[in-house]
Amino acid sequence: MANLAAPSCLLEATDIRKVHGTGPTRVEVLRGVDLRVDAGDLVMVMGPSGSGKTTLLNCLAGLDGVDVGTVLVSGEDIHAMTDARRTSHRAQHMGFVFQSFNLIPVLSAVENVELPLLILGRKPRPARQRALELLERVGLAGRAEHRPPHLSGGEQQRVALARALVAEPTILWADEPTGNLDSETAATVLDLLGDVHADGQTLVVVTHDEAIGWSGTRLVRLTDGQVVYDGSPDAVLPATLEGLEGGESLERSEDGSHLVLVSA
Repeated sequence: MANLAAPSCLLEATDIRKVHGTGPTRVEVLRGVDLRVDAGDLVMVMGPSGSGKTTLLNCLAGLDGVDVGTVLVSGEDIHAMTDARRTSHRAQHMGFVFQSFNLIPVLSAVENVELPLLILGRKPRPARQRALELLERVGLAGRAEHRPPHLSGGEQQRVALARALVAEPTILWADEPTGNLDSETAATVLDLLGDVHADGQTLVVVTHDEAIGWSGTRLVRLTDGQVVYDGSPDAVLPATLEGLEGGESLERSEDGSHLVLVSA
């Protein structure tokens, strides 16, 4: 087990096991997963559909329970917390971006973004200012008063990203953040995630998209509920290059921290 006294360790999961169903319908979704997330990581969790990626994210973030194992968040087991304590911890220390956006349709973009701060008891004026600043950061300053039904999919996902960042989370979780987007819009969202990471945000991103899975500082690959690789994307890069389409290449970012898919 890693030294949890080290200040860089934000989360450590040990022997995570999760079962769905009973009897003939019993399925072992997670089978002894170990995973550590350090401050400043951009962890890309990859694997085919049904490999357990989303279930793992939900268990790590305390959105779903575990049957066996521990998830230590800053040294405290999130699954040993009371429901109220766990909910409070997520609200204060975690941000979430989902494939389906999960915006409240009757609220404007800025109201959606500021809502987590209001729930935490922050004063309305600074909450509104913080929300507007983040909307400007994601390129939506001119869409602040628009409601989700009047925003494109890419715009809704950028609002969701701003909302996830509004409370300055310790860890930002993203589950298939580009799954409902076209390639051009997905690239915009990925650029924003990269910018957020460059500013020091720790992220864990779940994706089945091989084209974006190599953009992290760490790659974790799941197969049948087990981690089959956890390390640098560079170490498995040669096999990945064979799967690229004509005119595509993988190059290092300017700061050298991660790989970027480049189209000719």
